[in-house]
Amino acid sequence: MKSLRTLGAAVLASLGLIAAAPALAEEEGAPKLIVAVVVDQFSADQFAQYRQHYTGGLRRLSEGVVFPSGYHGQAATETCPGHGAIMTGANPARSGIIANSWIDQRIGRADKVVYCAEDETAAGSDHQHYVESARHLLVPTLGERIRAVEPASRNVAVSGKDRAALMLGGKTADAVYFWKRGRFTTTPERTSAQAVAEVNSRLAPEFAAPAQAMAVPEWCRHLEREIPVTGTLSVGTGHFARAGGADGAFRTSPALDRWTIEVAEKLVEAMRLGQDEATDVLNVSLSANDYVGHAFGNQGVEMCIQQAALDRSLGGLFDFLDAKGIDYAVVLTADHGGHDIPERIDMQGDPAAGRIDPQLNARDVGAAIAAELGLDPALPAPLLGGPAGDYHVNRGLPAEVQARVKAAAIKRLGAFPQVAAVFDADELAAHPVPSGPVDEWSLEDRARASFYAPRSGDIVVLLKQAVTPIARPVPGAVATHGSPWDYDRRVPILFWRKGLAGFEQPLPVRVVDIAPTLAALAGVAIPEGEVDGRCLDLDAGPASTCSP
Repeated sequence: MKSLRTLGAAVLASLGLIAAAPALAEEEGAPKLIVAVVVDQFSADQFAQYRQHYTGGLRRLSEGVVFPSGYHGQAATETCPGHGAIMTGANPARSGIIANSWIDQRIGRADKVVYCAEDETAAGSDHQHYVESARHLLVPTLGERIRAVEPASRNVAVSGKDRAALMLGGKTADAVYFWKRGRFTTTPERTSAQAVAEVNSRLAPEFAAPAQAMAVPEWCRHLEREIPVTGTLSVGTGHFARAGGADGAFRTSPALDRWTIEVAEKLVEAMRLGQDEATDVLNVSLSANDYVGHAFGNQGVEMCIQQAALDRSLGGLFDFLDAKGIDYAVVLTADHGGHDIPERIDMQGDPAAGRIDPQLNARDVGAAIAAELGLDPALPAPLLGGPAGDYHVNRGLPAEVQARVKAAAIKRLGAFPQVAAVFDADELAAHPVPSGPVDEWSLEDRARASFYAPRSGDIVVLLKQAVTPIARPVPGAVATHGSPWDYDRRVPILFWRKGLAGFEQPLPVRVVDIAPTLAALAGVAIPEGEVDGRCLDLDAGPASTCSP
């Protein structure tokens, strides 16, 4: 295997596709399979809260190499930027994945919104009815890097969300599968495998049938307490009973993770992942945690049931790989953390928690600015975007008016009591890319790590802590994430491999450190300057897993 890697590196170096020296870490003992597990909306706080109750897969990982204080550097703690960082080692400022969606005023669509995992050039598409694609990811994933030097390597991604699978696998993944309207499917340019069709066939009866309420673990019962969210909506008593064929209810239940893992296992069998000479990569993103967090908040009985089920499902995956006799290395982390519903937080010690002012959005702020500046009513709306994050000055306005609108918007947005910081895009572009201890980064540093000028807004707004950017909760959307604060930025990073001595390192590390760490295990060197992270030494003794 070493000679194949060396030959592949030499050929690629001669073509100028990778750095000529050093191209590879000449390291023996690379695992046959790298398994990257991403639990959507799994904060470090949640890991600590439930750690004592894990008995399955999460218990196994808790006894491996544990970094309980992993950090996402970016302020935009959303699914697409988070997944885009994990297997590339790149902040959004480098990867280009600044948010789940952004404004591009150059495109012909009326609303100018681009979804992070779409091909907006596809005829007849929009950001809600789109063709799935990883075209916006500007950097290679780990699986793509490994295959650049080991052409026989396979790179597979499976998730409950299209954007998660595509950001983990990258543009050239061998297989990409995600949940969509009652089944697992793939992108239009790929052919779905027979193994996945068989899973869908077995899944269909369960999806179509009503589901009974799930049993409540004894250690979850103290969380069964109804919390009113609106006049008709409440949380804290849900046990995941659902009507048959209800896609949203199925996604918002532990069943989604169980079937996602089933697809991953069948692809391991069908593609012989980890069973041939090259090192393969299996990316598994489990989305139910996020859907449950959005629908019910993260501190109720619903999340407790979900955590117990997640632990069991992961245990089943690892048992499956063990039974296959595969030499595999696992990393588990999250794309972001999450924030509970403010109504429950208010009851439990922080009356300052609240929902965003409904007038803090581009339409209302823009209307106020138009009145303030006396703009001609025939002109287009002054601002696009919001309500928290990126605001864009409408390029349809005369240049002189654009400058006035931007100045007025910065002043008006900064006056809202719930706003922690407002940044001018020009200032962010000039701000140095942050380095040093990630837990000490300023708000401007965090915003800079998320900033990519061709896609980011003219104005970037960060809300104060404990402000939920959902003004009017509805079923399925009562709580969220996306802030620059630690409850959204800080996530666990857990490594495990058979025979690897466990240890715990509580000092802060970064999620972008994962890709270079796994690359070193696989014996593949990433040229200096191509990623934002560093290799984490997983050897508890004087040796180093980062050394050639």
